[in-house]
This record gives sequence, structure tokens and C-alpha cells, in this order.
Amino acid sequence: MSELKNLMISVSGVRGIVGDGLTPAVALHFAQAYGSQYGPGRIVVGRDSRVTGDLIKYAVWAGLLATGCDVVDIGMTTTPTTAMATGHDANAGGIIITASHNPREWNALKLLAADGLFLSSEEGARILERVRNQDFCFAAWDRVGRVIAHTTAAAEHLDAIERLALVDPALIRRRHFKVVADPCNGAGGTILPQLLERLGCETHFLNLEPHGRFPRSPEPVAANLGELCAAVKTHGADLGIAVDPDVDRLALVSEQGIPLGEEYTLALVTDFVLSHTPGDVVINASTSLATEEAALQHGSRVHRTPVGEIHVATQARAVHAVIAGEGNGGVIYPALHLGRDALVGITLILQLLAENNETLSQRQARLPQYVMVKDRIDLPFDADARNLVARLASRHAGERIDRTDGLKFLYDHAWVHIRASNTEPIIRVIAEARSDSEAHERVEALKQEFAAL
Repeated sequence: MSELKNLMISVSGVRGIVGDGLTPAVALHFAQAYGSQYGPGRIVVGRDSRVTGDLIKYAVWAGLLATGCDVVDIGMTTTPTTAMATGHDANAGGIIITASHNPREWNALKLLAADGLFLSSEEGARILERVRNQDFCFAAWDRVGRVIAHTTAAAEHLDAIERLALVDPALIRRRHFKVVADPCNGAGGTILPQLLERLGCETHFLNLEPHGRFPRSPEPVAANLGELCAAVKTHGADLGIAVDPDVDRLALVSEQGIPLGEEYTLALVTDFVLSHTPGDVVINASTSLATEEAALQHGSRVHRTPVGEIHVATQARAVHAVIAGEGNGGVIYPALHLGRDALVGITLILQLLAENNETLSQRQARLPQYVMVKDRIDLPFDADARNLVARLASRHAGERIDRTDGLKFLYDHAWVHIRASNTEPIIRVIAEARSDSEAHERVEALKQEFAAL
């Protein structure tokens, strides 16, 4: 179908630039396909703060209602809140309207199964087939769905976090942490104040209003956190926190105003959880060796999966992991739910600090020290990224390569990973080593080789 041009369609859903790929018609057809596959029944729908949120939301509503599904409207909210709401009350599924860390002109539909996990690749393929074939099951006029307002999803999410056995809200409140938080004018502005107030924090906010006009690149990587780092030092804060627009990724800034790098979010949480709860750990192929080595120090078994939340979540469920996630700041705490969740990540970090008489920088210094460099190769929408990666593989026969996802070249205390992105028309090139210079050299060498293909 011509309407599917300039879109990223993957295990994460469908995303694109609004007006140049992602249109109301595309959103309508995917919602009709989803409702036809999983309805009739109750479908939870939430959206982040993007300017185009209402535009896409009403198209999604129309598609679901037309197929006989009831829309459970939870309003402007986070991806983890939507996932948790979907997994409750015998709902048939859920859709979160968000392009996560993509720039503000993007939007997307992330499709959830009834258990609150993202669709598997097979389930996603069935939705795409329905869209391509216009295979929709419309309800009769007197059986169309209705919209049901559900206004307590955020409170229910926070209540569940506070009830976790590993969390002692009273202990955290006694520490009176001073926190600087930057939700980047995303959906975090609707829930971070509630969470941090519940935990007794003195909080200074940057970019709080959830209007979707992000003041910087919304990905919470160190290069984008200069304002937060300065504010931590200005306010003498215990830590700084940054989340992406749909609040499933968390980055930390130490009390010194230094970004730890989003990889150390999961490493810190993993070390803390395993100190209380022995068990298996599941991480993706690009996650830092710092997390893996921290887990091994606790005697835990570490499982690696392809990149993508659904891969980590399904493996975590299969092995009954006690902690899981992706190194981009995506903490999955199965005791709460099997989805990346910055809110539970924040709470566990505060619990860690409350239990130990250490600063964040001191705690991070206890972990194995690695430097990760993340780069990208931009491609046109119609490029076959996976074929390009496969061509590179033929040049490296006999080397130590992990093919879990793309190509991961393995060295002593170092690696370099090249893979096609699931969410953007790019190839990601990531390297990790003991030193910054080695990590940069490995990235540049692989980029130069790729350019010569």
C-alpha cells in the first residue's frame, strides 16, 4: 500500500513523521486492524504529550469504535502506566500513542497485548497483514464501541510501586532527598511530581509542562543533559533524573553534576535488586558489561536477547528473572510488571540511596567501569538496513561474533555492535571498552568499513 511509505514498522509498532508518513488514515487503519484482531472488548488508550497526540488519538478511537471495541481512555500518560492499566481488569489490549525518544515531529502507535506486553513479531505481522489487505471486521451501527473515561490509572501505578516489598516509602521520605527532574515537556510532567511528592523529595523541575514542544533532543543521553547537570550543582541536589517523553527510560546525574550515562541506570538497579533478591537477569545484546559483571558478582545467571522490550520481557517471564531491562535506561522490574518503567527505576534508586550512607557517585564507582560510545549511520527510508549488516558479516568470517541481534564483535573487555534500528531509518553502531579512546576507535573503524561496502 502506498500509504505505508516513510513509516517505521517493527516489533515496536508503527511510527513516522506526522504528515509525511504517519497520517490520520494510517492511524485509523492500524486501529481498525488491531480492533479486528483483538476485539471486541475493552482497549486501553493513552497518549504522551506530543502536539499531534489528539490528532492521532481520535483516529485511533474511531478505528477501535468502528470494530466494536470499547475505548478505555486514560488520557495523557506514560507508556508503563498504559501497560499496567492494560494488564488489569480483563482488558483485551492497549495502545499507547507515543514516539518515545524520537524528535517532536514524530508520533507512533505502540501496540500492547492483553497482558500489557508489546505484541510479538508474529502478532505484529498479523496486524500489518490486515492493514495491507484492508481486512477489517466492522461492527453494525448498534454494536459500535463506546468511550469509557478512566482517570485513576496514574494513581494506581504509583500505589503499586509503593506496595513493592523492596520499597520502604517511609525510609525514603526520612532522607528528604533533593532532586532535580527533567521530563523534557513530555508525559512525565503529569506523574513525576506525584511520585516525588509521595517519596518526600524536595524537587526542582526543568521543562515540566507537558506540551510536547521538546526544548532539546528528547533522548535522555548524556549529551542532552547539560541543563540538568548545571541545575543539580546550582541546587546542591542529591541527584538529577531525566526521562524520555513516554517515561520508560531513565538517566541519572550524580550529586557532582556529572551524567552517569543511561547504561548505569540498569547497572545500579541490578546491583541493588540482586543484593536483596537472588535470581536470573535478562538484558539485551547492547547492554553494558557493567550490568552483566555486576550480576555475575552476585552469582546470577545472565541472559542476553535481541534489542527490543518484548524480547527482554518474554525471556524474563520465561526464566522468572528478578530484574531485567535494556541499557538505554530501561528498567524492567518483574515484581511490578514486565515493561520498561522509569518510575519504578527512580523509586529503586532512591531506595538504594536511602539504605546506604553513600552518594550516587560513590555507589556508581563501586560498579565495573566501562565507557560506551553510541553512534549511528543514517539511511533513507527505503534502504535495506539488515541486508547491509549481513554484507558486513561476510567480511569477518572466523572472528568472535555474537549474532543474537545484528553483529556483535567480541574482544577482551570490549565489544562493538552493529544492528538495524527498530525505530528509526538508521544503523546503530555501539562500542564498549575500558577506555573512551578504545571505544571511539572501534566505532570509527566499523563505520569506515561500512562506508566502503
